[in-house]
Amino acid sequence: MRILLSNDDGILAPGLKEAKHALDPLGEVFIVAPERERSGTGHGITVHKPLRPKQVNFSDGTWGWSVNGTPADCVKLAIEALMPQAPDIVVSGINFGANLGTDVLYSGTVSAAIEGIINGITSVAISLATYEHENFQYAAAFLTRVIPLLLKISRETGCVLININVPPGKPKGVKVTRLGNRRYVNIFHKRIDPRGRVYYWMAGEPEDTPPDKFPVDVDVDFEAVKNNYISMTPLHFDLTDFDAIRKLSRMITEFK
Repeated sequence: MRILLSNDDGILAPGLKEAKHALDPLGEVFIVAPERERSGTGHGITVHKPLRPKQVNFSDGTWGWSVNGTPADCVKLAIEALMPQAPDIVVSGINFGANLGTDVLYSGTVSAAIEGIINGITSVAISLATYEHENFQYAAAFLTRVIPLLLKISRETGCVLININVPPGKPKGVKVTRLGNRRYVNIFHKRIDPRGRVYYWMAGEPEDTPPDKFPVDVDVDFEAVKNNYISMTPLHFDLTDFDAIRKLSRMITEFK
């Protein structure tokens, strides 16, 4: 099995190291990651400067590619230029901090995995839902268990993308979830620099509101993690609002 591993926390991120150690027994792990942390970059790609991959040697004698670009750049470059063959699966993580609800739209971790399915490759984004410690033990163990299952599903139904969030500590179990509705309040802190100029520091506190349009028997991702379950959310890059298509189709008949 050929595994492409990336991580928006950067080439030297502890989560990437833990993911690599967990994935090594499953096959050949090919690492391509940003040269520095690129959290919150979404699906941005680099078009106004060249990408320059550099070899980075790890303490276990293996190596990977460091790239002066975004997580999406890394996966795109790996698949189209750096790897001798396309990977069987793309793994993005283990990210330090959760990617829940609408955070997936900002997330470099999730965007790297989305780049995988854009290229027709089953992908996994996996995050540790805490900033308090770097105990990736349970996330790494679950990653190795879930990959064979996802590859089996992809052979039957086509490529899939799963966004996984692992709670801190030992999980109670696993839940298949939908995205919750997360926004941030008190986002910008207004401050004054030593020269008297105003600047703003982005921070914010999450405010979670479960959507009410979905079946009640489908768990919400951030609620599952809050209750100490691993959350597995299937995602896709098709953002089409199919309900609105039907409504608009009826409305435009008035213009014909």
